[in-house]
Amino acid sequence: MPIAKAIPGKTLLNGPDHTLILIDHQSQMAFATRSIDATLLRTNAALVAHAAAEFKVPTILTTVAEKSFSGPMFAEIKNALPDINPIDRTTMNSWEDKNVIDRVNQLGKSKIVLAGLWTGVCIVGPALSAIDQGFEVYVIADACGDVTDEAHAQAMARMIQAGARPMTSLQYLLELQRDWARSETYGQTTATAAALGGAYGLGIIYAKTMLGEHASEAGTH
Repeated sequence: MPIAKAIPGKTLLNGPDHTLILIDHQSQMAFATRSIDATLLRTNAALVAHAAAEFKVPTILTTVAEKSFSGPMFAEIKNALPDINPIDRTTMNSWEDKNVIDRVNQLGKSKIVLAGLWTGVCIVGPALSAIDQGFEVYVIADACGDVTDEAHAQAMARMIQAGARPMTSLQYLLELQRDWARSETYGQTTATAAALGGAYGLGIIYAKTMLGEHASEAGTH
C-alpha cells in the first residue's frame, strides 16, 4: 500500500520549473476564431500572462508575420510582460523556428506550457513536436481557440492522445499559487483573480468588500 505524503505531485506546475510559450495571440488570428468569444479569449490570455509575470515563469512570446499580415500580439499580454520581445516567425509550427528553439534550449526546462491561436495549427504543431522530443507538454485550453468548436476539440483530443496535459487559465494561476499561506504571492494572485477570474473574481471582490482584512483563504492574513 502506498504511503501518503504532504507533498505535491511531480506533474503539478511551479513557477520556475517550466517554459510558457504564448503563440500568435494576434488580431488577424482572432478575427476567424469561433470556438471562444474574443473578449473571453483576451481575458484568459491576460490571466495567463499575469500569472507568468507574478511567478517569474520563463516565458517565450511568438508571433507569425506580425508586420505583414497578422498584426501585433494582444496588448493584454504585452502589458503584463513588457520586457519580453515576441519572436516573429514564418513557420506555422513554432517548433520549426530556430530562434524559438534556441530560446527553449537556453531556458532549459523539460516542461512546456502552450497557449495560442489556432489550436489545430499553431498549438498542435509545437505540442506534438515537443512530445516527440521528450518534453512534458501542457496546453491551456481556454487561452487557445480555433475556427470552429470542432477544430478546437479535435486538436485538443489529438494532443491529449499524444500525452499532452490539458488545463485552463484560472487553473494555471491557482496551481502556481497552490497554498494560500504563501504570503509573498497571495496578494497578487487574488488581485489577478479578482480582475480577470470571472465569477470567482467577483467572489473575491465581494468577500474583501464585505469582510475587509478578515477575508482570506489562508485564514491568517
